[in-house]
Amino acid sequence: MTVQPTVVIVDDHALFRAGVRAELESRDGGPTVVGEAGDVDRAVRLIAEVDPDVVLVDVHMPGGGGVEVVRRALEARPGRRFLALSVSDEADDVIRLIRAGARGYVTKTISGDELAAAIVRVHAGDAVFSPRLAGFVLDAFAGRLDATVTAQVDPELDQLTDREREVLRLIARGYMYKEIALRLSISPKTVEHHVSAVLRKLQLSNRHELTRWATERRLVD
Repeated sequence: MTVQPTVVIVDDHALFRAGVRAELESRDGGPTVVGEAGDVDRAVRLIAEVDPDVVLVDVHMPGGGGVEVVRRALEARPGRRFLALSVSDEADDVIRLIRAGARGYVTKTISGDELAAAIVRVHAGDAVFSPRLAGFVLDAFAGRLDATVTAQVDPELDQLTDREREVLRLIARGYMYKEIALRLSISPKTVEHHVSAVLRKLQLSNRHELTRWATERRLVD
């Protein structure tokens, strides 16, 4: 009988973690969840403690996001397997996680059966992607990054956290604070805080300058 991989789930939404755990544990002989974490520091400690075969990691979390989890965990022990599981299907998120060291990237629309199969494949050493995301990776590593992905090497953009980048793009696309709050499941006050942080880091004065800054770098459609 094939031994199924052990899994740690890293996501800042407790209900989502519980749902993923329930999906995986409902399958006889499927991947075994050995721990959960809701922030970067806890995730890095937990991965070191339980040494899972595969880590499911979200892109956007407090403290640096999935990229920081992957980077720190691989620094401690190279060779760990990571599978990004995120609501985001933006090219730069996909490429940043893969460049950090993740073996695959799937979106949260994936079914339970598909997720269990993806975990097994990543554990076996395969690279796994949701269908439309695979093209981002192929283009990136063939040297044909689009402008959005190329922007990740911009020193000014690199100052921003994952969440600040999300807010930046939505502001530049003309969304109001309340609309952004609904899309990101955060409060309008938190959106305002992120906008202030972005303006401060980029040394801009208002959202009009921010929109122009993002447009010049082709961060918006």
